[in-house]
Amino acid sequence: MSNPVRARITGVGHFLPEERVTNADLEKLVDTNDEWITTRTGIKERRILRDPEKATSYMASEAAKEALAHAGVDASEVDAILVATVTPDYLFPATAALVQKNIGAGKAFGFDISAACSGFLYALSTGAMMIESGRLRKVLVIGADKMSSILDYTDRATCIIFGDGAGAVLLEPSTDGRGMVDFLQVTEGDDQQLLCQIAGGSRNPATHETVDNKWHYIRQDGKTVFKKATEAMADISAAIMERNGLTGDDVAWLVPHQANLRIIAATANRMGLSMDKVMVNIEKYGNTTAATIPLCLYDWRNKLQAGDNIVLSAFGGGFTAGAIYIKW
Repeated sequence: MSNPVRARITGVGHFLPEERVTNADLEKLVDTNDEWITTRTGIKERRILRDPEKATSYMASEAAKEALAHAGVDASEVDAILVATVTPDYLFPATAALVQKNIGAGKAFGFDISAACSGFLYALSTGAMMIESGRLRKVLVIGADKMSSILDYTDRATCIIFGDGAGAVLLEPSTDGRGMVDFLQVTEGDDQQLLCQIAGGSRNPATHETVDNKWHYIRQDGKTVFKKATEAMADISAAIMERNGLTGDDVAWLVPHQANLRIIAATANRMGLSMDKVMVNIEKYGNTTAATIPLCLYDWRNKLQAGDNIVLSAFGGGFTAGAIYIKW
């Protein structure tokens, strides 16, 4: 019996703005310090895209081009483009449509997926199912966010956490046993707006009041979100391992969403993994929302070996959570 068709990552790409904002830089803006930020989050610096002419679609396009080059695939061969983001250039058209034009993927269709920090995993599983169906052969999956565009740099609870960036992967069919093996996704529903951008949608369209009240910036109840994220990422990661008969010894790498170093460590502990089997780059980039996991895959691309069992795990606004088991 032949192996089933799976979606395998054949190319990875990234984009990071050149400007670095360090903890020392933030000390000049809000009442905080390097020790406080590092101890509580693990973050040392983050990247910021200052150019007012460039937004999420630019970063996504650059990451996509690199992923295609890595895979040796021309943009004209791409069938679909999925962009996970909560900071689209516009409410519409979709950022994916802008990427399609930017990279010259003339035959591809595309759309955006909004699941906050879980967005890349939701987009990855969606793209994988497109490949598994046999209807598509090349799907670009991109996680990209310009979080600086919705940050209040007088709010020390949020401005220290987030950065800008993009990561992309190309999915292609595989029958050699490699690729996405399984995924789990859950949504609790955050009806209290504990992690939310209150204004800008149809509920609270832009007005003088929404601007004056800073409702267009991200806000969160830090303690509640931290607790939920820690529990959800650990639980769903352990669940996908159990469902697939994996132990900590079987897993080569955990690729966690880079929200907080303590959350990452708790997830690894629940999975029975030592931290040397965990991809961590939060100290360099902060939380880039949908981009954190593909940025990890890019940074570790030369350490990943064919056949490695890797688990991707995330938690985000919504409240959303997901885990994906991939045989590399």
